[in-house]
Amino acid sequence: MAELFDSSEELPDGLLEQCRPMPLPMRVLLCPPEYFDVVDVKNPYMEGKIGLVDSQKATVQWEQVRAAFEQCGATVELIDAAEGCEDMVFCANQTLAGLDGAGERLCLLSQMKHPSRQREVPAFERWFEREGYAVVFLPGDEVFEGGGDAIWHPSRGLIWGGYGIRTEPGAYVAVSDYFEVPVIRLRLSSDRTYHLDTSLCPLDESTALIHAGSFEPAALEMIRRIFPTVLESPTKEAIDGMACNAAAVGGTHVVINRGNPHTASMLREHGYQVVEVDTSEFVKSGGSVFCMKMYVF
Repeated sequence: MAELFDSSEELPDGLLEQCRPMPLPMRVLLCPPEYFDVVDVKNPYMEGKIGLVDSQKATVQWEQVRAAFEQCGATVELIDAAEGCEDMVFCANQTLAGLDGAGERLCLLSQMKHPSRQREVPAFERWFEREGYAVVFLPGDEVFEGGGDAIWHPSRGLIWGGYGIRTEPGAYVAVSDYFEVPVIRLRLSSDRTYHLDTSLCPLDESTALIHAGSFEPAALEMIRRIFPTVLESPTKEAIDGMACNAAAVGGTHVVINRGNPHTASMLREHGYQVVEVDTSEFVKSGGSVFCMKMYVF
């Protein structure tokens, strides 16, 4: 039975400790930006950016992101880009990968809001099947945008689930059932933070990087109750620089978009090895480091 918690509810004492341990994923799936472009407007970052992607620069930046993950000790896996899928480079959205209650690898396919992104999902279905994952589908028609909104709590069988802009809250019933984990749902209300991964970045089991302005007071209280240490990125860096769309590797390293000095300094002060990369071409489409990868097990 699905175990769902909303920010209006009290969390049970010791919820995190009751969640099963999970290994930290040390593999990431990336898609080369072979067809990456801004061809329409799906979020505010894309406004005025149609046709303005520098493809050569985007390729160089993507290679730097790939090298950064490898520098941090992650193994990088690749999926072939598909012609006509200009947003496929953002690998966080087409699926949610993880482990079920028996420790078996499971991949839940997304049901994307925009038709142009729905075309990406079959390629990921084939990739995860070849990798030996059990691939499952949502039973209903709710929008669900995968790992962009459903984020694993590091080292624990617990998922943070954003909803309100893209993903619909009812999708988390199936997410909880399939992975046999509780889901804490957080409502998003700003189209500038249209996925949860733009405003919440779990760094390790006890620490999270957030943009506080993206959350209602009750949601903030819930985040702070589960994470003993909460680092707050300033609004300009979180929104303009997509600082919270960073990716943690192994609980020790953080890959983050360059140009966010306050956030990067704060991370270093808390003991993280910070690798800064330029993702400015991808920010034109509303994505940065976290959006560009899917953690795989």
